[in-house]
Amino acid sequence: MQETVERQTALYPPALRRGDTIGLVAPAGAWPEEEFVRGVRIISEHGFKVKIAPNLAARQNYLAGPDRHRTDLLHAMWRDPEVKAVVAVRGGYGSLRILPAIDYRLIEECPKILVGFSDITALHSAISRETGMVTFHGPMVTTLGKIDADSLFSFFETLTRGVCGPIAPRSLEVLRDGRASGRLAGGNLTTALHLVATPYEVGWRDRIVFLEDIGEAPYRIDRMLTHLQLAGRFAGIRGLILGSFTNCGDQELIWARVMEIFSTENFPIWANFPIGHGQQNRIVPLSTEAAMDSATGQLTFAGPCCRIS
Repeated sequence: MQETVERQTALYPPALRRGDTIGLVAPAGAWPEEEFVRGVRIISEHGFKVKIAPNLAARQNYLAGPDRHRTDLLHAMWRDPEVKAVVAVRGGYGSLRILPAIDYRLIEECPKILVGFSDITALHSAISRETGMVTFHGPMVTTLGKIDADSLFSFFETLTRGVCGPIAPRSLEVLRDGRASGRLAGGNLTTALHLVATPYEVGWRDRIVFLEDIGEAPYRIDRMLTHLQLAGRFAGIRGLILGSFTNCGDQELIWARVMEIFSTENFPIWANFPIGHGQQNRIVPLSTEAAMDSATGQLTFAGPCCRIS
């Protein structure tokens, strides 16, 4: 089984300040114009400038332009000294295709906040593997107008304070209680599965893992989880958090299958956590130390997730 080369210390990007410029990238799929405009307006209303790259809205079938175009725009935002954070416009599919072409040295030498979820899981994994930089699993431009008030508040609060506060969901389901601590990893289940055996896969041993997905029938969720189990990817994890599985059928079937897979384990397992494609999508810092406490129902984070100047 492929193991991640762990770094002794994480690479933290600088926190944002009101008035900073947020650059928009489109490493995956195309998007609806109305949702894009609404997201840009929300960012501006919260006191930030927005930089939109020329021809950001390019199209090539289901992608936001050719692979080279999407990669070049990512590099351009990273090289731009005015841009202090990079937020993905949308997921969909396509990030996996550009991973070999990304200049990871550029990212490591100039760390910046990167935010996204769903297909952006591939970018999170590759950047963590290649640079050790902390990135953020959270809302994207086209989802900012759909999330609830708590998720929107935590998005800007986390990126400006450089600290992710405790998350204690009222709707949390504790499938197996207990406590656990470890660096946070995970993201979209489908994307995580497609990273297996690639050079960009981050190992989950000794980590708290969270997973979410959308539009997958329970039997396909079962197949993906079983595949990861048989491939040894769950070996040694310290805790499991199931986010939203939007439009994935009966979630109780999914929870039941998870408990079957991990019937001989003793780590805590939570479900219905506010991460994913639903209205509740709390931003969380990847590759940072986190702790699960089933007695309080809180996920907490140790220390900052950004560098405070």
